[in-house]
Amino acid sequence: MLLPCMSQFAESNKKMTDLLAKIYTQNDVPHNPFASGTRLNFFSKSFETSAHIHDSTKWAFLTMNALLENGDEKEAVKFGQFLLKRVEEFGEAPIQLARRSLALAYLREGEKTNCILDHSGESCIFPIAGRGIQNYKNGSRKAIVLYEQLLEQNPSDVESRWLLNIAYMAIGGYPRSVPKKFLIPDLDKPSAVTVKPFEDMSMQTGLNVNNLAGGSIIDDFNNDGHPDIITSSIHLKEPMLYHQNNGDGTFKDVSLQSGLGAFTGGLNLLQNDYNNDGLKDIFVLRGAWLANYGEQPNSLLRNNGDGTFTDVTVEAGILSFRPTQTATWADFNGDGWLDLFIGNETTEGVNSYPCELYVNNKNGTFFEIAKAAGCDYTLYVKGVTSGDYNNDDKPDLYLATLDGNKILLKNETEVNGPIRFTDVSDQAGLNTNITRVFTSWFWDYDNDGWLDILSCGYEFQKSLAWYAAQEALDMPMEKSGEVFLFRNKHDGTFEDVSDKVGFDKTVFAMGGNFGDINNDGYLDFYLGSGNPLYQSLVPNKMYLNIEGSSFVDVTTSARVGNLQKGHAVSFADLDNDGDQDIHIEMGGAFDGDAYANSLFINPGQADNHWIKISLEGILANKAAIGAKLRLTIEENGKTRMLYREVNSGGSFGSNPLMQSIGVGKAEIIKKLEIIWPGSKTVQVFTGINVDQNIYIRENSSSYTTKTFPVVSFTKEHHEMSKHVH
Repeated sequence: MLLPCMSQFAESNKKMTDLLAKIYTQNDVPHNPFASGTRLNFFSKSFETSAHIHDSTKWAFLTMNALLENGDEKEAVKFGQFLLKRVEEFGEAPIQLARRSLALAYLREGEKTNCILDHSGESCIFPIAGRGIQNYKNGSRKAIVLYEQLLEQNPSDVESRWLLNIAYMAIGGYPRSVPKKFLIPDLDKPSAVTVKPFEDMSMQTGLNVNNLAGGSIIDDFNNDGHPDIITSSIHLKEPMLYHQNNGDGTFKDVSLQSGLGAFTGGLNLLQNDYNNDGLKDIFVLRGAWLANYGEQPNSLLRNNGDGTFTDVTVEAGILSFRPTQTATWADFNGDGWLDLFIGNETTEGVNSYPCELYVNNKNGTFFEIAKAAGCDYTLYVKGVTSGDYNNDDKPDLYLATLDGNKILLKNETEVNGPIRFTDVSDQAGLNTNITRVFTSWFWDYDNDGWLDILSCGYEFQKSLAWYAAQEALDMPMEKSGEVFLFRNKHDGTFEDVSDKVGFDKTVFAMGGNFGDINNDGYLDFYLGSGNPLYQSLVPNKMYLNIEGSSFVDVTTSARVGNLQKGHAVSFADLDNDGDQDIHIEMGGAFDGDAYANSLFINPGQADNHWIKISLEGILANKAAIGAKLRLTIEENGKTRMLYREVNSGGSFGSNPLMQSIGVGKAEIIKKLEIIWPGSKTVQVFTGINVDQNIYIRENSSSYTTKTFPVVSFTKEHHEMSKHVH
């Protein structure tokens, strides 16, 4: 394959990639908690040169931990064995610490050997079964010995108890081989409500890329009607990847040809059409979690329409150096052009990084007005979403923070006036429970025509394994890592209905998004638990919406509970069969914690119908972000209403802007109403057939349809895909 010469891309691409490379070099220092290789060199040299036994032991522990973070499990095991012998004379506490460290090294060795080097579609899927059972059991068996020793000494060590049960499960010994006194029962118990199992087809499609934590977008970037997949990585040495959908069950890696492969870094991605040319552009968010090491530029990548992208960050006037992973695009002033709000991270004791609001100048450039607009918050913002919660046809903002604040900003912009936001969080009733929150979104979970808010708690003091064990054992524990659901009361206030709908379990979600897996018209969701600690072997989770009244955890029956670290999530129908599949960007933040992304293909959950609606704004923004859809259907003799607002879903991972809507048993859509953002144009269509793709332009009196063949992701297709490469 011939590589494109740099002359094919703008000079601005080279300037950005050079800048990213320079920042990577500057940040590759021992004090950077995620500079694993440099930290390893520093700790190992300190160990080698330390003359005092206590000092050298301290450096040995740090070296061992750095070896694990760097992905060298075998050397970590050697250090662990050395430490266990050395600390025998230091007392019981150091011995327990050495055992714990060595057990984790063995456990990680087992994960690397089996889940990565011997990867299958069932690897690390909780509860581990079938092809997920490890073929190479040595690492897990040695970890089991040490965890049992730890528990004999300290039976209340529930973290070790959880990891012991996971290790037995990995070698096929759960529950029968687990010592009764250490058993956590019913970890393989079926879900109370079952769904048909999904299958991870990432290997068959060539999408099982091993990378670190990052972002993902599923959308159609070349306007051929087929959704493509673009991913990124937190690490400034890992490139973006662009897998173009061939429409036949295969994907082609066009990262290099497109120019995207030259760009590195980015914990999250968002699509947009900032210049209203009908082509989806990309916004890359960088620097999250890194405090002053996170002073990295975001990138606005313009889609050139010829398969390539150009970095226009400087040209557009949005270059800044503030750590972030979350933003939202919306037409905040109703002028038909998308504006940009960025939620930045300010950590106590380091530099201040206020949030930013960039208003579109309608000529490819933006100007920043966050302070004047009343939204320049200086907080540790982890989730941002926009939506019209009060139905006044103006997009509002919700900010989730690790400071404990849930911030709702009401858009009070007057016609032709400057953008203005007012903080109505307390009046809305969102801060009755002060807790750290992360991934969040607006959605209408109960189909009443008013946007509700879901926000995921991220409050914890120990590894997630500790909390998972306590919960599984029904031990008394403080609530932590919850899912919060705030139902819109239609009067500007919200009710916390989390307990009422069944959110009484811990999740600790970083990534997440929503879709409708059974096409019943009610939105379900999937969450990724991306905690960076290696001990946090807890499953990512999926919840099924039961007619807008409750939610049920269906992770076990759906076979989607990957134990590895989950981040950006996207729902999309990638095989054209009418139901939504799930793509999740996997991997941790440390150099040695790369993992294969998952593509969970939906087998079809019910004999329900669907409609896919693509919109093109004329007076409204071209991408139709913020457009409201109201569908009237008749199902089983009863009239139902379904509501959607066009966006890319959650605050960590992006769905297609095309709306895929389940309509249950309805065989025709009696009425479709569209309210276009900004212009407030209203269009009405009646008598629309279900199970089809329709395309609607603003102010058009008709719609067009397009048919795509159902495809199958098979091994034969995978071989064809490799041949295309």
